Amino acid sequence: MENYAFLNVQKDESGIETVTLNRPDKLNAWHDAMIEEFQRLAAALADDDSLRAVIITGAGRAFSAGEDVGGMEEMATSMSTRRFRAIARKVHDFFDALEALEVPVIAAINGVAAGGGLELALSCDFRIAGDQARMGFPEGNVGLIPGSGGISRLVKLVGLGRAKELVMLGEILPAPQALAYGLVHRVVPQQELVTETYAFAQKLLKKAPLSLGMAKLAINRAIDIDAATGRDLERIAQSTLLPTQDHLEGARAFLEKRPPQWQGR
Repeated sequence: MENYAFLNVQKDESGIETVTLNRPDKLNAWHDAMIEEFQRLAAALADDDSLRAVIITGAGRAFSAGEDVGGMEEMATSMSTRRFRAIARKVHDFFDALEALEVPVIAAINGVAAGGGLELALSCDFRIAGDQARMGFPEGNVGLIPGSGGISRLVKLVGLGRAKELVMLGEILPAPQALAYGLVHRVVPQQELVTETYAFAQKLLKKAPLSLGMAKLAINRAIDIDAATGRDLERIAQSTLLPTQDHLEGARAFLEKRPPQWQGR
C-alpha cells in the first residue's frame, strides 16, 4: 500500500477503496505535494486488479476548495504561462485518470466543493452530497474561470444555460439546489453520507465488474461521438464481454435463479 501525507487511502475486503483528501485546516485545497500524490494515486488505482470501486471524500468540513489560494499571487506574478499549464496538466491528468478508470468512482461530497474541488467531483461517475454540502465555481470572483475540466464537463452535465449561470454568476449552491440543477445524483442527511455512499457502492459491486467498466467507457465516449459510431462502440464492447467467464456465470446464475459469483474475468 502506498504511503501518502495528504491522502488517507483505505481499501476494504470487498475492493472498495476510500480516498480522503486530508488537509482539513486548508479545506482540503491542494498544493504541489498533494498534486504529486494525486499522480501516484492514479497509477496505483490503475494497477490494482482487485479494485472494484472508489469513493472520494474530504476530511473535516470540506470536500475540497480546489487549488490552494495561498499560491495564487506567486503564480500570477512569477510563473510563466507555460509552466502554469504544465502544472495544471498534472491535475487534469488525475481527473482524466479517474474518468478513465474502469471501475465506478463516487464523490461523497461532505462539505464545500468549490472551484477545483467541484471539478474533482465532476470527474467522478456519481456524486452523493450531504444535505449541508455547498458547491459552485467562484473563479470569476478572482478574475479566472474553471480551468481543470469544469467548463467542459459541466456543460455536458447540466446543459449550456445552466453552465453559463454557474460559471458566470459564480454562486455557491446549497445541496438541494445542486440536485435540482443536476450537479449531484442524490442528497442525503449529512450524518448518513458515509453509510449511504457505501451502500450505493455495494449495489454496484453486485454487478459484473467487466461490464461496469465497459459500460462506463462506452457511456463516456457516447456523449462526444455520432450515433453510428456510438453503436459501433457498443457492438465492440458487447463482443468483448460475450466470451468472458463473468458473462457465462451471469447467464448460468440467471437460469439457476441464484446470485452470480463474479470473478472479473
